[in-house]
Amino acid sequence: MKYVITLVAAFCLAGGGYLLSSKKASSTESQTATISAASLQQRLDQLSEKAMADATGLPFDSLQIPRSLKEDGSLDATPSKSWTSGFYAGTLWQLFDYSKNTVLQKAAEQWQAPIEKEKWDGGTHDLGFKVYCSFGNAYQITGEETYKEIFLTAARTLTTRFNEKIGAIRSWDHHEHLWGFPVIIDNMMNLELLFEATRLTGDSSFYHVAVSHANTTLKNHFRPDHSSYHVVDYDTLTGAVKQKNTHQGAGHESAWSRGQAWGLYAYAMTYRYTRDEAYLDQAKHIAQYIFTHPNLPEDLIPYWDYNAPNIPDEPRDVSAATVAASGLIELSRHDTANAKKYLIWADGILTSLESTEYQTDAAPFFLQHSVGSVPGKFEIDVPIIYADYYYVEALRRRLATFKNQ
Repeated sequence: MKYVITLVAAFCLAGGGYLLSSKKASSTESQTATISAASLQQRLDQLSEKAMADATGLPFDSLQIPRSLKEDGSLDATPSKSWTSGFYAGTLWQLFDYSKNTVLQKAAEQWQAPIEKEKWDGGTHDLGFKVYCSFGNAYQITGEETYKEIFLTAARTLTTRFNEKIGAIRSWDHHEHLWGFPVIIDNMMNLELLFEATRLTGDSSFYHVAVSHANTTLKNHFRPDHSSYHVVDYDTLTGAVKQKNTHQGAGHESAWSRGQAWGLYAYAMTYRYTRDEAYLDQAKHIAQYIFTHPNLPEDLIPYWDYNAPNIPDEPRDVSAATVAASGLIELSRHDTANAKKYLIWADGILTSLESTEYQTDAAPFFLQHSVGSVPGKFEIDVPIIYADYYYVEALRRRLATFKNQ
């Protein structure tokens, strides 16, 4: 428990203690965001120290990239083909950028190297997760041109999955007996790869694909209350919607919590690149849906589905919380009239995650109690690497708000 105790102690000493009741979430006028820059720096210092120790003690294996923990507590690792393969290197890059510790840089370079070949994988929509979270971070931090060319190649590969008739990028190639052309809400997260490709090359074709996909998703994925389906299936001949499902949720009409967080984060990001108010409005609507939901717990760490049948006796999903927190902080930059509210909600999440309830000493993870898929019966109530990636990103984004004041 060494790192868990140290992290929480550092946070409390920095005066960052704060919990926001969900009953207050819809009325934040009298609330104040109380996380301090000092507490954020102390947390990032401690996470950098833990990451360095964990990376030093973790034998490198290109086929065993950290993803989660098995039931017996041993490392659950994957080859580079997994959609989660880029998150560990991406986390290391972020902490190197913060700490300037070259041990973290070398570890990031080592763990991202096996991922390079994924730039040619035209059988997946997850190229942003795999290649941009690793090599994209690497390029932004180091300016190394080789890294840029790798993720630009991945962007070109991703566009081969775009269907002009439908106006979207195909997500999965599996479960062909269920869907002809499935598009999942997660796919919105991969659009940053395409937007960056246009920004860096001037080639507007990437931008066209990204905007078309965002528009198609905006039109068809969301319910009147602004919650999202997980999967929308399209007819490839007509472009019409065939069915709407929630594959990883409690039911087809339920609100799978990580799916809602993907939407919030992705539409705030899409607004950053396009300045299209429709995307900003959607991000605002999703945030309001999440943080005024009657089933959101008091500590703002959601159950794996907002409509899970046995609440409160259902697993939490920390990964949904960290994605949402990072998305909220970005949203606060774009919707300045409501920035205070978004930062209060983000601070509530980040503060809750400092408790020993959510921290873990298990290497190489920071947080526990995430969920991969309850219906799929895998990764239930365990550490998952993408929860850590977006946790570190949220901490760094929140720290940046103080530097920009």
